[in-house]
Amino acid sequence: MKILLIGAGRVGSSVAENLVSEKNDITIVDTNKEQLAYLQERFDLKVIYGDGSSPDILAQAGAEDTDLMVACAATDAVNLVACKLAKDIFNIPRRIARVRGRYYAKHPNILQDHFGVDSTISPEDSVTQYLQGLIAFPDALQVVNFADGKISVVIIKISKRSTLLDYQIDKQHLNLPHGRGRILELVRDGESLPLDRLFNLKVGDELVLSMDTTEIDKAVARLTKANKKARSVMIAGGGNIGAQLAMVLAQTNYNVRIIEQNRERCEQLASILPENVLVLHGNGTDESLLVSENIDEMDTWVSTTNDDEDNIMSSLLAKRLGAHKVIALIARHAYGELMEGSMIDVAVSPSQATIGALLHEVRQGAIVKGHRLRQGKSEVIEFEVIGDEKNSNVVGRTVEAIRLPSSSEIAAILRDNDIIIPTSDTVIQSGDHVIVYAANRNTMKRIEKLFQVSLMFF
Repeated sequence: MKILLIGAGRVGSSVAENLVSEKNDITIVDTNKEQLAYLQERFDLKVIYGDGSSPDILAQAGAEDTDLMVACAATDAVNLVACKLAKDIFNIPRRIARVRGRYYAKHPNILQDHFGVDSTISPEDSVTQYLQGLIAFPDALQVVNFADGKISVVIIKISKRSTLLDYQIDKQHLNLPHGRGRILELVRDGESLPLDRLFNLKVGDELVLSMDTTEIDKAVARLTKANKKARSVMIAGGGNIGAQLAMVLAQTNYNVRIIEQNRERCEQLASILPENVLVLHGNGTDESLLVSENIDEMDTWVSTTNDDEDNIMSSLLAKRLGAHKVIALIARHAYGELMEGSMIDVAVSPSQATIGALLHEVRQGAIVKGHRLRQGKSEVIEFEVIGDEKNSNVVGRTVEAIRLPSSSEIAAILRDNDIIIPTSDTVIQSGDHVIVYAANRNTMKRIEKLFQVSLMFF
């Protein structure tokens, strides 16, 4: 697929990196020569220097024969003008815009009717939702939702309190003994273990599970022998993500404190956030401030500044001073891999939290939604099953008969409004929404072909 990206900032660069790995033909436009040179050196893509809202620059970037435009520049104005030109002058079939303005979120028809935007991405919203899931479930390392939120895929770490400690699993014992869930992968010391062999779960093991979302609360509580939810949260960084997170947590009765080092921004936060959010002027790496605000009583610490090093240092400090669960936003992939599982419990990559929203736009077939897990090593895709037994590789077949790669599993099925945790003899039907987990995301291309119908269908 030929894809034109507008904007080579943090979001645009992350999107470019992920889409290049999908073997797409990528051109990226920006006014920052140094950043363009950096991207061209690292990735197999074409760069164009110039204003992405200029028709001349778009023509130079090959807009005439582009399949998809993703406008993710820093300002809404550039992104919306680029989409308008893409539709009216260059007839680009699909147009996606990064939009920050809250007005547009309340009036999405304006984007479609006046600017030709087919869909939007909001990294701030994606990351905020992602962080909410991690805060709600203290022992969860990742939580992502599918099937309109009815099915969740969760990664939890086995602790000394877990009811699954010493539980024996193999290929025949993947459905959970309590609750509606299924084990999809077992990771021990960073290595994925083959589920066709017999294992006893140990402290520190990471389990990837699919669950009925309505039961996830009870299920996680059973697995950890605890009903207590995290209720006190301290946030470092009062930017867009920090402020949004403070807002939604306060609205669901969390005890929230937010630290911001810019005094003027502190005053702004105090005026827009609910009264039950305590705004603190200071730096998240200030030990005396953290001690005076009782960091040791905090259930969760979240560091959300734009600086990876600050996020890492403040999170390490918060953990040493007694915060129970520590989460840090870390944009650089190498940093994230180094830090997760150390004193930092969860390293969240903003790009990985965002790229899921784009997967169904750039992949072929009946993909509804996708997410990458475990620092991008694995992937979950929701497929809508189309066709019939004559033109489909999956309709009318049992789960056991579908030839999935060995490292992948059918996680769950949504049929009408019923959630099915599959067994080997479950039969796939047309219209099902099937959630598939691939421990090795490189195998997902083969899985996508299984869910495509033959030409007879058309």
